Amino acid sequence: MSIGLVTAGYIAASVLFILALGGLSDQEKAKRAVWFGIIGMAIAVIVTVFGPGVNSIWLLVAMIAIGAAIGTIVAQRVEMVGMPQLVAALHSFVGLAAVFIGINSVLHAPMGLTHAEEVIHDVEVFLGVFIGAITFTGSIVAYGKLAGKLDGKAMILPGRHLMNIVGVVVSLIMLTMFLNGAGIWTLLVMMVVAFAIGAHLVMAIGGADMPVVVSMLNSYSGWAAAATGFMLGNDLLIVVGALVGSSGAILSYIMCVAMNRKFLAVILGGFGGQKGPAMEIDGEQIAIDADGVATALQEADSVVIVPGYGMAVAQAQQAVSELTKRLRDAGKNVRFAIHPVAGRLPGHMNVLLAEARVPYDIVLEMDEINDDFPETDVVIVIGSNDIVNPAAQEDPNSPIAGMPVLEVWNAKQVFVSKRGQGTGYSGIENPLFFKENTRMFYGDAKDSLNALLTRID
Repeated sequence: MSIGLVTAGYIAASVLFILALGGLSDQEKAKRAVWFGIIGMAIAVIVTVFGPGVNSIWLLVAMIAIGAAIGTIVAQRVEMVGMPQLVAALHSFVGLAAVFIGINSVLHAPMGLTHAEEVIHDVEVFLGVFIGAITFTGSIVAYGKLAGKLDGKAMILPGRHLMNIVGVVVSLIMLTMFLNGAGIWTLLVMMVVAFAIGAHLVMAIGGADMPVVVSMLNSYSGWAAAATGFMLGNDLLIVVGALVGSSGAILSYIMCVAMNRKFLAVILGGFGGQKGPAMEIDGEQIAIDADGVATALQEADSVVIVPGYGMAVAQAQQAVSELTKRLRDAGKNVRFAIHPVAGRLPGHMNVLLAEARVPYDIVLEMDEINDDFPETDVVIVIGSNDIVNPAAQEDPNSPIAGMPVLEVWNAKQVFVSKRGQGTGYSGIENPLFFKENTRMFYGDAKDSLNALLTRID
């Protein structure tokens, strides 16, 4: 394949990737946008593999076929509840690839470079390995936390900021030595240090911030890919890496704004600790059965459903969809309230509801629906904790103080579907569960909603 065809293929793939990214901003266009991305990636792989200067083509084809088969099997088997940890695991592959490519680029350095070109190349290698190593171990730790294999609480070590600074300083020293011809060992030392930095950064971030972490790691993987593109002289990798890196960073910023937190505070400090003793909670958690919830729903005119990660765990989205259909058929105004960081992955709840064929036009963001709660008859909270926690407004010592939340307690009645009386993934107590207008609908969300459906025509 000629260089002209490769260039044309790269341009076409770049355009398709941009269209894919732009289309994801609208739920109606998202499916078409995904296909743009799939076609763009297929074009990119084909023109790269069969482009000029590529050896062992059939070995590459065999490796791609094996990888495609593994990816297909994993994608078919993973459930939506496992999607956040799958995404984190896939980010680790990008980081590790950047590390391998960087090391290979040193072992097989291009010949005939001027001194300036050699310095630029070495800096590209160093940055690619540094970002890739942080992405790799950070993604592994994120996977462990999301999968429940590691403690979801923030691991705050004494002098953690100093440890990170020392790691960066050591890496800069290794960079200086590497540029002065000290040898590949300096790159390897930096790689080990970057592995430690990546793991430590994510270990210090608590469960409530995991959606930001996933988005942040997505950004890191993009910058690692861009650095790899510079190393290989591959324009498409540079473009795609920049798209992924910048979009991931923007999304991380948007979610931090939604939590009233600073991006650096999340990344460097982890989930905030308490500033003092927590506010005492008066009252008790009062349970209600399916008959009581059904009666309230039949008498209500307006209903808002707030989905959370518990809905994903219970795989209750189909039951939620059926409940929505029956209530709307009965002439009731049913809407969904989505917090920007609901679940453990950006857009997690939106995808679940779309999968269950809930109409897009009744799925509203926090800013669109928060003012409507005082006029709402019934709110059903399904597996959410922090995003409906009034302590964010009422308790200045709470770890989530100042975080914008869905003000569901302003509704006339609130029913919380929850397995038990635990504090949830982040470990923060929720005063909502003790308020006079709140009733706890205990049990597995799917079973509870199915029992509710038998009582609603």
